[in-house]
Amino acid sequence: MENTPRDRAVDWLAAAAPDPEACRREWERTGLGVSLLPAGRLWDVLLVPGDLGQLTHSVLARLPGGAGPVFADFGDEHCGFLVPVGTAARWVGTGVRGAGDGTWVVVPHPAGRSRGVRWLAPPDGSGRLTDPVLLELALHEAAARLYVAE
Repeated sequence: MENTPRDRAVDWLAAAAPDPEACRREWERTGLGVSLLPAGRLWDVLLVPGDLGQLTHSVLARLPGGAGPVFADFGDEHCGFLVPVGTAARWVGTGVRGAGDGTWVVVPHPAGRSRGVRWLAPPDGSGRLTDPVLLELALHEAAARLYVAE
């Protein structure tokens, strides 16, 4: 069986689940939906308000190294940046919420769009995450742009 980038991304995300094989089977059985996965195992998530998150993702996409996996939630209310484990516990920033050890996050299937939750930058299966230092710099630039635009 060929191991496609989509398969690697599904395997990587499912590896965060308590039972990765069951997670993968359920995800594949139900189609291109969402899965509830625990943060704090392979990655943490920083949730940024929608407009700021979208602009932050655009800033990161232009940088060398760019963004790791980033998703937008229902109605684009928030963007979730997958960052290294432990980042959520150390993050200090107004309006940014962290999901780390002991929390669960709804993530979309890497190959498609679900009802509302979608990838802005899907995982590639390599384990690459958003660098918190780059994320902080991009957040500052995006916030400055939003402030000037108002």
